[in-house]
Amino acid sequence: MGEMGNIGTIVLLLLAHIALAAAGPSVIIVGAGFSGISAAKTLSDAGITDILILEATDHIGGRIHKTNFAGINVEMGANWVEGVNGDQMNPIWTMANELKLRNFYSDFENLSSNTYKQGGGLYKNSEVQEVIDLSDSVHTDGESLSTSLPSSGRSDISVLTMQRLKDHVPSTPLEMVVDYYNYDYEFAEPPRVTSLQNTVPLATFANFGEDVYFVADQRGYESVVYHVAHQFLRTSRTGAIVDPRLKLNKVVRHISQSRSGVVVTTEDGSVYKADYVMVSVSIGVLQTKLITFEPALPQWKILALYQFDMAVYTKIFLKFPHKFWPEGNGTEFFLYASERRGYYPVWQQFEKQYPGANVLLVTVTDEESRRIEQQPDSETKAEAMEVLRSMFGKNIPEATDILVPRWWSDRFYKGTFSNWPIGVNRYEYDQIRAPVGRVYFTGEHTSEHYNGYVHGAYLAGIDSANMMIKCIKTGFCKVTIKDKET
Repeated sequence: MGEMGNIGTIVLLLLAHIALAAAGPSVIIVGAGFSGISAAKTLSDAGITDILILEATDHIGGRIHKTNFAGINVEMGANWVEGVNGDQMNPIWTMANELKLRNFYSDFENLSSNTYKQGGGLYKNSEVQEVIDLSDSVHTDGESLSTSLPSSGRSDISVLTMQRLKDHVPSTPLEMVVDYYNYDYEFAEPPRVTSLQNTVPLATFANFGEDVYFVADQRGYESVVYHVAHQFLRTSRTGAIVDPRLKLNKVVRHISQSRSGVVVTTEDGSVYKADYVMVSVSIGVLQTKLITFEPALPQWKILALYQFDMAVYTKIFLKFPHKFWPEGNGTEFFLYASERRGYYPVWQQFEKQYPGANVLLVTVTDEESRRIEQQPDSETKAEAMEVLRSMFGKNIPEATDILVPRWWSDRFYKGTFSNWPIGVNRYEYDQIRAPVGRVYFTGEHTSEHYNGYVHGAYLAGIDSANMMIKCIKTGFCKVTIKDKET
């Protein structure tokens, strides 16, 4: 019996040793948005499976999130696959097709026939088209200027400065709404703050194609995130993630690191230890004090993070008892030209996406988003109704419901996506994604070419994870950032 006991002990010790050797390094991932999930899968594929994902909310997907409104699921955040039908294949488009996500080509070609005056009535098609053509011509000139600037970024200018150089300063309501559609509707910030060199031309459209597709699937755009998550996290027969390596409602508040590893503390007092941590929260959150670091992040890192912009893009949905807006081909998108730039400017009707729902979407950004987030929804509804009555007459029905997302007010997001501002060059951008010791960073804001986009979040997760994998497997952990002057 004693001999058998000794053999049993030896076997157990051997098994423990094998298990320890097989375990490999441990990694905590902060945030289960697309970049966090993408990074976790990349680590898992490389054999690093001792991972723990801590997510502050009750769901994965982050800013790709559906909600029920007026009996249909609509997207609170990301809604389009942007960059399709080009030379390269957008990985999100591949996933959307694999999942057979219901999507619709967004045709903006007929805006010249659907632009409304503040005082009522439509602008003449020819008048609007003239403004659009001039804006497009200036933009094309801006592309040439942008590509001629030194790659260091030292001579970068704002989009507005470029427009001024071309003697084009949009100032009438019509010029301003076309300008808004061209820039703010894409970047969620005005041309005066947006970098020319890093947004014109835009890599997303240059590489993946000019077309964009609106996802309107009742399973939600978040299906692409679950699609990636299901490839490495254990799921039930119903598709629910039951893997203990994903912990929801865990708000990370403190990250400390030493030579021996990292310690992550959550709001509920839980403490988790690992060899490395991957921080995938938004740059908006990194600009707040939600998560404290010990030791404090170095000055170069803080400066890089604080200089970049977290923009706000607000999609306001309105439900009506019946339709009163034009339908048919070429009517999906329409513009409202206010004397106040960015005041309920871009509208969309959903006869194809949500037939019979009688829902309109209006998009606002930046300062209007922040203003609207701070007022009651009843005031927002009243403002939107006033604009609609200006466009379609006083006899239209009152909206029966309104949905106003509040991404800026949400401490777990502090905005919707990053925008590249004037004054941040490539050197400083590389510092945003550079690791600090055992603390790595990912998120759409770290994507080298596609910040602000869903594909940017997905690809950034892969890139950041590969940086960590290289460090773990080769011991080469230093990230080289090109000198500021080169």
